[in-house]
Amino acid sequence: MNFLDSFNFLDYFILFLILLITFASVFIGHKLKKKNLTQKESFLDLMLMGRSLTTPLFVATLVATWYGGIFGTAKIAFESGIYNFITQGIFWYLSYLIFAFYILKKIDTRSPTTLAELIGTLFGKKSQKLAAIFNILNLVPIVYTISLSLLIQMMFDVSLIEGAIYGILIVFAYSLFGGFRAVVFSDLIQFFVMISAVVLVVLFSFYSFGSSPLLSLPASYYSLTGQYSILETISWGVIAVSTLVDPNFYQRAFAAKNKVVAKKGIIISTCIWIIFDLSLTIGAMYARSIMPDAASEYGYFEYAFNLLPNGLKGFFLAGIMATVLSTLDSYLFLCGSIISVDLFKNNKKINYYLGVITIGMISVALAGAFDGDIKNVWKSLGSISSSALLIPVLFGIMFPKKISDNQFVFTSLSAAIATIYWRLSGFKSLYQLDELYIGCSASLILLSFFWFKSKKSL
Repeated sequence: MNFLDSFNFLDYFILFLILLITFASVFIGHKLKKKNLTQKESFLDLMLMGRSLTTPLFVATLVATWYGGIFGTAKIAFESGIYNFITQGIFWYLSYLIFAFYILKKIDTRSPTTLAELIGTLFGKKSQKLAAIFNILNLVPIVYTISLSLLIQMMFDVSLIEGAIYGILIVFAYSLFGGFRAVVFSDLIQFFVMISAVVLVVLFSFYSFGSSPLLSLPASYYSLTGQYSILETISWGVIAVSTLVDPNFYQRAFAAKNKVVAKKGIIISTCIWIIFDLSLTIGAMYARSIMPDAASEYGYFEYAFNLLPNGLKGFFLAGIMATVLSTLDSYLFLCGSIISVDLFKNNKKINYYLGVITIGMISVALAGAFDGDIKNVWKSLGSISSSALLIPVLFGIMFPKKISDNQFVFTSLSAAIATIYWRLSGFKSLYQLDELYIGCSASLILLSFFWFKSKKSL
């Protein structure tokens, strides 16, 4: 189905108006940049907008950055109902609040530019380099490149790879040279559009059908674990805890005016995420009830286009596009920042630009390698990065200077290897145990050994 077939002039007008406003916001943000900055100040503006994020800007960029995988979450909600809200919602809210109320108090937000740089101050230079590599592995925007490609395929007759290439070029066009400032000001517009779009679907669904379609769904749609095991469900909770080592969260905390702005911003963002997740989940459940034969990858979106009147169809498409673009540009930007700051360590803009372009090309190639399977990407790369960094970084934040640079490197590499081996060996299928548990267990065992060894030597 080509969703543009149902568009009229008003839909096209609203869609392109929102895209125009988004591009204009980037230009306005760039014009607000202070003139005559030193080279150091200019690089800080590129990376963190001069550490000047106010609460509204902090909330807009954090919320908008978090939902580029809407095709993945919509598919889970279409297939499993409330299970989506548990695994892609509640688990994550708890992690956000832990970050706001505990992690922020423990870290320095005024000196580092990236999470890997913070890790370098906690452990050492080797740890910083290794953390940078794992961060890039976690941030290569394969999921969001796939999502944007799927969105383009909904409008035009192109292949997955062609859609991915066109999507990456769109992001390059407006964000490559603007840095974090371009990301923030485009997020400001995208934030309002994406939230409004998913809420509209729920409001029109209830107005058109009432609540009866939701009552006709199978009981599994209201089960906390859906059709999955408890261990499979809890594994999403462990992945959600990886927020505590997510570079995007730290980068925005570093860019905020102060810790008060960051804490307040995360709390407000969490409230907005609840609204978004509930709206998406309920909307997808309506879609499953009304259009049970629709493909799960597109069911929610096909339902929305059939439901909404002309004008709002264009607004909804702009909202979905905003959801994907706001995450894709943030991930590309942050990868470029990590390459420039943590791997080359010379703070030259050319390395940032080359990093963004390189990561963009890699994400297109990997989107094809994973054959567009968003859930598989999340569980594969997310598990490796999380198991390698989660326990060691939290240990370093809670107990500074208790493990050495070499011990951090050994622990992180061992956890990553254990995670990969468990997945590739077939043990995951044999024992029905997610590889993330294995990686985190390896981290805990090794850190406990180093901890007791250091206490014994005192």
